[in-house]
Amino acid sequence: MDEFTEYIAGLDGPPKDAVEHVRTRALELVPDAEEGMSYGMAALRYRGSPLVSARATTKHIGLYPFSPAAIDALAPDLAGFSTSKGTVRFTPDRPLPDDVLDRLVLFRRDEIDAMRSR
Repeated sequence: MDEFTEYIAGLDGPPKDAVEHVRTRALELVPDAEEGMSYGMAALRYRGSPLVSARATTKHIGLYPFSPAAIDALAPDLAGFSTSKGTVRFTPDRPLPDDVLDRLVLFRRDEIDAMRSR
């Protein structure tokens, strides 16, 4: 079942486009990622671990890299965006720059690879 694709299909307009962009970009960077569920959210999973998810709310898009370390590592690049331990919030009219999104996804991929190679 393609949970993330189904979740996106239920969205409309700019939020749909923003969440689809996250999914598409992550799959370009990590083609081995698979759709699934993590922490109750439709997400991309890599090597059995959650890689990234994005959820639309009424006020923003929540990006979940499932890694507080990734958010900490990119904190300077996330200035101006609302963040918490596990979330980066952006809006369709002020999206996360692609290079920052890419680095979050790749940081998480590398983190998963490091965990799996122990």
